[in-house]
Amino acid sequence: MPSASPTAFVTGGTGFVGSHLVEALLAHGYGEVRCLVRQDLKWLEGLDVVPVRGDLSSIEALYDGLRGVDYVYHVAGLTRARDEATLFRANVQGTLNLLGAVRVANPGVRKVLVTSSLAAVGRCDVPIATEDVPLRPISAYGRSKAAMEQALAAPVQDGTIYLEALPLTIVRPPAVYGPREADIFTFFQTVNRGLCPIVGRGTTPELSLVHARDLARGMIAAAEAEQTTGQTYFIGSERPYAWREIRDATLAALGRRALTLPIPPALVGPIGAVAEWTGRLTGRYPPLNREKAREIRDACKMCSVDKARRDFGYTQQIPLDDGIRETIAWYRRHGWL
Repeated sequence: MPSASPTAFVTGGTGFVGSHLVEALLAHGYGEVRCLVRQDLKWLEGLDVVPVRGDLSSIEALYDGLRGVDYVYHVAGLTRARDEATLFRANVQGTLNLLGAVRVANPGVRKVLVTSSLAAVGRCDVPIATEDVPLRPISAYGRSKAAMEQALAAPVQDGTIYLEALPLTIVRPPAVYGPREADIFTFFQTVNRGLCPIVGRGTTPELSLVHARDLARGMIAAAEAEQTTGQTYFIGSERPYAWREIRDATLAALGRRALTLPIPPALVGPIGAVAEWTGRLTGRYPPLNREKAREIRDACKMCSVDKARRDFGYTQQIPLDDGIRETIAWYRRHGWL
């Protein structure tokens, strides 16, 4: 670690990934962790954090959180919304607001780590994405994350290019699972009810996953390594998984059997459309919707961690079986399953 007890400002700390990151920062010996908090502390309740009340549009709150910290971890953002403009407002403009505030309140910051997503890649001409593949996103979420990355390399109104003006590092996680996760949870919930849907035959590796704690450790390592400035990294599993591997690990953790339901890729889109229509009736935008279905069917879902391993020693520490077992145990303890 660069100093005895560095300090950090975290956006999105009350969320799933952000709360695991905050826990990891505290365990890593950070002397003070400030967290941007809109309302309640949620998963941060009971942790030794300094709440900063506001959001990414609250410039004075951003100044208060940023002053004097060593590291900035930007995790806040939306993964789904009913319209694309809302995603762009949160994921692009929110990021630019934060970086503008960094330039004013803490221009000497050691590192700003910005969280993007494998979804920014979209369609890919190679089976396993590396950081240098072109961005061709196919979902609104992916487009918002790609636009965010591109905005960091483009001049803003005063001519500043943030990738040149600030010590930035971008991380792109694939699908993230672990305790507190609420979207992939619907898969575990369905399997717990006795039905296991898998896309296609599910026998070939086609999905990178990362446990939230592995991601948090990787984010800290990426931020603290000097050579990562101006670079982009995938932080995921050491290898991609087949759907049947995920099914088997889930059934073992649940201690039950389930009927496997192979879904032809061509049917994923209609299923997403039906789920979205049902969500309109219930007033909730579902995790599986037309946009997510398009990603499942057509987007690249596998990424290489070779660059992260080479530049800052990233390794996956939580095997899939152990991670799913722990996650399902958490869901049961908290009454989700």
